[in-house]
Amino acid sequence: MGRLARTERAAAKLRAQQDAPAYLAAESARLAAVHRHLTDEAGQWWQYLVCNDEATVCEAVNTAFSDNPAAGCAVGVDGSVLSVVMRQQELDAMPTQTPGLTPSGRPTLKNLTKRDRLVWWLNAMGSNVVATLKEAFATAPGITAIDLAVLTRLPDTQRLGFVAYGRWTRQAIESAPWHTAEDALRFLDLGQDVACSVTTTASGNLSSTVKPLDTTRVPGLQELLDHAQDESGAGEPSLAGLDISLGTNSSIDARTPVIDPYRIKSFAEWRQETSSAPPAPSAPSADPTALTPGQTLVLPEEAWHGLHIAFGFAGADADLTLFLTGDDGRVASDDDFVFYNQPSGANGGARLLGKQPEGRQTVEHAALHLSALPEQVRRVAIAINMDVDTGLTCESLTSAALHLSCTTGASWTFQPPADPNIRAMVVAELYRHIVAGHSARKLRALGQGWADGLDGLARAYGVDVE
Repeated sequence: MGRLARTERAAAKLRAQQDAPAYLAAESARLAAVHRHLTDEAGQWWQYLVCNDEATVCEAVNTAFSDNPAAGCAVGVDGSVLSVVMRQQELDAMPTQTPGLTPSGRPTLKNLTKRDRLVWWLNAMGSNVVATLKEAFATAPGITAIDLAVLTRLPDTQRLGFVAYGRWTRQAIESAPWHTAEDALRFLDLGQDVACSVTTTASGNLSSTVKPLDTTRVPGLQELLDHAQDESGAGEPSLAGLDISLGTNSSIDARTPVIDPYRIKSFAEWRQETSSAPPAPSAPSADPTALTPGQTLVLPEEAWHGLHIAFGFAGADADLTLFLTGDDGRVASDDDFVFYNQPSGANGGARLLGKQPEGRQTVEHAALHLSALPEQVRRVAIAINMDVDTGLTCESLTSAALHLSCTTGASWTFQPPADPNIRAMVVAELYRHIVAGHSARKLRALGQGWADGLDGLARAYGVDVE
């Protein structure tokens, strides 16, 4: 557009001024939705991990194992016990010589005895076992014990066999000191029902041979060996290649673009999308369902897996608070009290996401995963409280409204009463219920409050207030 085209330039400037707020609002809403989606996904994944969901734990642990020198593979979870198979390098792969000095002090290579090589191999296996256990415990916080079996190719038969197995608890591994190379052999003493092919003879020396362990003592080991392939078939994985397949670091293809979910669309992109997008078909009204005090309704199942909470207000400052309680309406511990000084509870199942200005209002957001809450949490109270130091009551809030929504677009809103006598209020409550013989979640609008603010509210729900 030419500089002298003043009319066109003025019109373009006016259009830009008109489009800028819409562009900003659209990008802010899109990025907020992306953030909520990623946060919800991460929270759900974390909940699955700490609850020892088998697929989640095995995937996370195997990802952590993928760069280990001795390949480990998580193969199952039973309660809080993880089962791991570790592939140890063969004894024949150990060096046959070690650096040394001649009588005259010149450097040389000395041949290792069979027993020296065995000690070296046993120390290497112990180090790999300890590293595998520590990494698995660090990756899966809900795991309390690990059943680990060590697989290798035996020197006499060149067949696969188990040379060590046992159970190690988190407490035993995390409380033991690991400072020197010799500490690696302590894995034999710290485990439960540990068996190892290398034993100590009556004279106190280590045995000089490696023989397969009796697998009948541990259910599943013999079956694993019976179905193992010593050599890979065409396109088929084998236990013999476990160390290769799991130990290979697959680098990211540089030609694969890395997508930044928080990339900001340029104004030109947004303008092109909005101008080229076909007009949206008319749809049924998506207005939220307005609730009245005391009204209850059954939440759709989609709301169990992700419920977004927003409390908007103006005129004064207020804080959103969540109480995770049992059927008696009291928290099991102070950890179930989610407020500004403790913005997360139930391992991320309930989270405050902070306040932000939206137009003339301030809106505080929260996320709630009802299906991820512990079984003992039967009710969730959604409350607000005024700053007691200001002396203001809920009457000072203007345009106050609680808004709840789920991924399907279903939403509900409730306007609490502007009561001049209270400084804290339970706006709504979510609770478990049985409907037609099936478990359900219900929402009840309340609007009941306490004159003494957050302290009185917290005490009513069983929180110790000092």
